[in-house]
Amino acid sequence: MRRIRYSVATSLDGYVAGPNGEVDWIVMDPEIDFGALMGGFDTVLMGRKTFEAAAGMGGGAMPGMKAVVASRTLRPEDHPRVTVIGHDLAAEIDTLRAGPGKDVWLFGGGDLFRSLLALGLVDAVELTVVPVLLGGGRPFLPAPTDRAPLRLTGSRVYEKTGLVSLTYDVLPPTRRKARRS
Repeated sequence: MRRIRYSVATSLDGYVAGPNGEVDWIVMDPEIDFGALMGGFDTVLMGRKTFEAAAGMGGGAMPGMKAVVASRTLRPEDHPRVTVIGHDLAAEIDTLRAGPGKDVWLFGGGDLFRSLLALGLVDAVELTVVPVLLGGGRPFLPAPTDRAPLRLTGSRVYEKTGLVSLTYDVLPPTRRKARRS
């Protein structure tokens, strides 16, 4: 089964984009092997807002990857280069996970992450903390949300830039429910 991995950069105060959607604060560390990172995915999953922001910058899809956009308002016929899902998100994500291929990169803002997390459909959270305080913007995980215990599976500090990468497995939904109080 393919895994859904939320792989994202976040500011130290928990934002994935600034107040106007800016990401110019994200620094690239020369020690990060982006080829290896990207090689673990063949599908990118994003919400409508992230898709529209990427499309506005001339993108919308990532080269070499199948793009899936979760939206209840986009019309698939208006976006033939991507697969639009969202009318039965849980079933559509289950179908995506059961299909052939590599892991799925959950990309962009926290709204879709929150929705999929609530459905028990996120397998891993991979965040890179950038040493900057934005003071506002698009949160890593918008409130309100249920508690979701995680298990640390990896970490790395990049001394040159101060980046810290953390990788967690999301505990299965049955264990999450048992821990809620």
